[in-house]
Amino acid sequence: MQLSPGERALLAYFPNSNAAESAAQELKNSGYENVQVDRVSKYGVSNNAEMNNPLMGRAETITGLTLFSAGTDRLVDNDTRVLLGADPSVSGYGNPNSGVAGGSSFMVTVVTGDEDAGQAEEILKNNGGKL
Repeated sequence: MQLSPGERALLAYFPNSNAAESAAQELKNSGYENVQVDRVSKYGVSNNAEMNNPLMGRAETITGLTLFSAGTDRLVDNDTRVLLGADPSVSGYGNPNSGVAGGSSFMVTVVTGDEDAGQAEEILKNNGGKL
């Protein structure tokens, strides 16, 4: 995406999806049209968009619970998930501080004009976002 003159993109990082979704909804309710929520992964790819939720009976794999990688597609196979399962954030062994950098794996992006950037920044910060 290329921004037009007078536009800017604000990126804020959140520690959980609820806070990110709340900020995105508040931005949309305030009239911002270009708002997007993404999950940031140290692996550079998200294999499925939804975490397996054990409370909802959707705990398919251990990597699905921790790395959002239980979904299968033509690019991901069981061997790949075995390697992902060896990650310290999944197994609990090894480096206890190996999680997502900064502890914030959800990102909200909003595109706005320069004149409305201050309000968008305030909404993001009020919902727990780090810019």
